[in-house]
Amino acid sequence: MSLVNHSTKEITAKIVYYGPGRCGKTTNLQYVFSRLPEERRGKIVSLATEKDRTLFFDFLPLDVGPISGFQTRFQLYTVPGQVYYNATRRLVLQGADGVVFVADSQRNLMDENRESLDNLRENLSSWGMTLEELPLVFQYNKRDLPDIALPSELARLLEVGNRPAFEGVAVQGRGVLDTLRAIGFMVMQRLAGVEIR
Repeated sequence: MSLVNHSTKEITAKIVYYGPGRCGKTTNLQYVFSRLPEERRGKIVSLATEKDRTLFFDFLPLDVGPISGFQTRFQLYTVPGQVYYNATRRLVLQGADGVVFVADSQRNLMDENRESLDNLRENLSSWGMTLEELPLVFQYNKRDLPDIALPSELARLLEVGNRPAFEGVAVQGRGVLDTLRAIGFMVMQRLAGVEIR
């Protein structure tokens, strides 16, 4: 849940990047980090194994400037993709104001995408939240690889409905900032309607 400090006019909101292992969650954060001026970002904290998989989480504080008279900061987190680390996934998800679900577009990983989405639902439920009530944006990553599913197939599999969805190639930065802008806008809309007034 976001932190709103009316006396200092500051808002801190938490956005979590969720998805299967090696789908590009960390790559999204690394790209965002590389594109922002130093004064608009904090340090990126990343815990990884020798095989470059996120073991616990990545965290990037991001200053997005004033919105509705409040100085606003997003804290971007990623969860580990491996099911083995589900307790960490659940913990990182606690208090999320919005979620970006990063799907791997490769056809042979459709089951992993679905499993990860089901896991997201379960973990949100453990905190008394549902996917339907939370700002959610989808990113279909790895669009540059061979044998990828069509966006319409991914939308059907992930039950995207009318949620925003972006095609991406995170290693090139394609779709990364569009995805972040969309979830940031949705989170701020929700906060404006509920807490900022």
